[in-house]
Amino acid sequence: MFEKRSIVFEDAGCHTASRLSGRVLILNQSYEPITVCNVQKAVILVYLEKAEIVATADGKVIRSPSTAFPFPSVIRLTQYKRVPYRRIILSRKNILRRDNHCCQYCGTTAAPITVDHVIPRSQGGTDTWENLVAACIRCNNLKGDRTPEKAGMRLRSIPRRPSHVSFIIHSAGTVDEAWRPYLFIE
Repeated sequence: MFEKRSIVFEDAGCHTASRLSGRVLILNQSYEPITVCNVQKAVILVYLEKAEIVATADGKVIRSPSTAFPFPSVIRLTQYKRVPYRRIILSRKNILRRDNHCCQYCGTTAAPITVDHVIPRSQGGTDTWENLVAACIRCNNLKGDRTPEKAGMRLRSIPRRPSHVSFIIHSAGTVDEAWRPYLFIE
């Protein structure tokens, strides 16, 4: 029969039962960021020697009755995993996420945010990453069916197709300091 063993999470000397719900960045063998997983999956990958720990969470340890295991923050796969190029799907949700739910004309985040065509469709504008931006209702109505130049408005940033890394950052919420070098954040 199997004996049920508990895993204890130790943080600065305090023992508390944990569901191992923290977030861990997974890197490919080439140190390219792939995804984010929970601590439990990361520990399993390391235990099975499919990954190695690159960075740990300071002062945190995972304990079982017979072993102490460092609490991973970043792990790297031991074998290169071919990951197909991940295109970010063009959608309203992803445009708002790319622009941090911030109007690209005035910078507000308080008002309801819509999606605006930089070059209006009536003037040949298309539904592309480079032509769609987040805009508050006030700025969207002010701009109307004109280009920003004709409306006397200026974009805060040039709209671009987001990278896979930027979406890892958004999906993780708060980014651990140990992740910064691998996500190209200064």
